[in-house]
Amino acid sequence: MIYFLLALLGLCAGSFVNAWVWRTHKQFSTKSKLKKYSITKGRSVCVHCGRQLKWIDLIPVLSWLSLKGKCRYCHKAISKQYPFVEIIVAIIFVISYTFWPHNLTSPSNQLFFATWLISIPALVSLFIYDLKWMLLPNKIVLPTFLMVSILSLIGVIIAKDFGIILQLLTAVAVGGGIFYILFRLSNGKWIGGGDVKLGFLLGLLCGTPFVSMLMLFIASLLGCFYALPSLLAKKIKYNSKIPFGPFLISATAVAIIWGPPIINWYTSLFGY
Repeated sequence: MIYFLLALLGLCAGSFVNAWVWRTHKQFSTKSKLKKYSITKGRSVCVHCGRQLKWIDLIPVLSWLSLKGKCRYCHKAISKQYPFVEIIVAIIFVISYTFWPHNLTSPSNQLFFATWLISIPALVSLFIYDLKWMLLPNKIVLPTFLMVSILSLIGVIIAKDFGIILQLLTAVAVGGGIFYILFRLSNGKWIGGGDVKLGFLLGLLCGTPFVSMLMLFIASLLGCFYALPSLLAKKIKYNSKIPFGPFLISATAVAIIWGPPIINWYTSLFGY
């Protein structure tokens, strides 16, 4: 039952992600503050004809399948991105619960898990946005950072261990500090300001400096695995810009879910 509920919740969260990405992009690209583009006040509409969608058009995956991937009103194609993202987010929810490395009987760990689930829609939104438009919008990064900060503080209070605050601050410094230094040294040529802010957010989510370092290591590996073959195939040049956000976000998921056992295995090699 838990897996079913998580999958259902993930499908709904994926649907929210699609709306969040589209409305944020419309706000940014049109410089518009119209109510219809607001993520909290706007209503779902067809991206082609602008027709307001009914509840029956908004059932995750099923509506897309029943309509054969076309708008009910203008009959234009609806991107496969919509059901794909919904399914992916549902899978992430289920995988997170299945492989969660911490004991969920502890209230503080339960809050950590809930914080991670709540953060997933924002991270997936940033993944898609950076992949499509090479931008990490403040409208997604900053509110998510504030939310995670508040929930982390509540977690510290529940655990009654204020030493965790130093651990969190160190994790944030590791996650975004290196990027901030690179950004300042290069005047934004080596890495974008959005990556710096995202690094601070992801460091906070990682929770410990060791998990943050693992996240950066995995992100660097993923970036190399993408860049080197692309360079050899001449798909990109040495001075080409590539979105690093997706690598950071993917690495964060790996580090949070599988990081503790990876770190324990690594330290055991040296007898710790």
